[in-house]
Amino acid sequence: MWHARVVKTRPLAKALVEAGRVRVDRRRETRPGAVLRRGETLTITLNDRVRVLRVLGFVEKRGSAERAAALFEDLSPSPPRPSSVRDAPPDGTDAG
Repeated sequence: MWHARVVKTRPLAKALVEAGRVRVDRRRETRPGAVLRRGETLTITLNDRVRVLRVLGFVEKRGSAERAAALFEDLSPSPPRPSSVRDAPPDGTDAG
């Protein structure tokens, strides 16, 4: 997760795994050093959202954000759109 820039630090990646907030192919992962394989799907519960990532590749060293983005396919659900004044009907009445 750290090499792919999903989290900022290795200790944070380790803490997420140990807290049970990481799943590999729907199975809770409890070992921070677990081996991943191409094609496996990671589900990572972060504070404000859930990331769903399919593993596409690996690197030896942490690199640029562009290089990291090539390591996974992001299957995460879109975050809910916040309601705004633009969503209100033009006449100002409540449609609901």
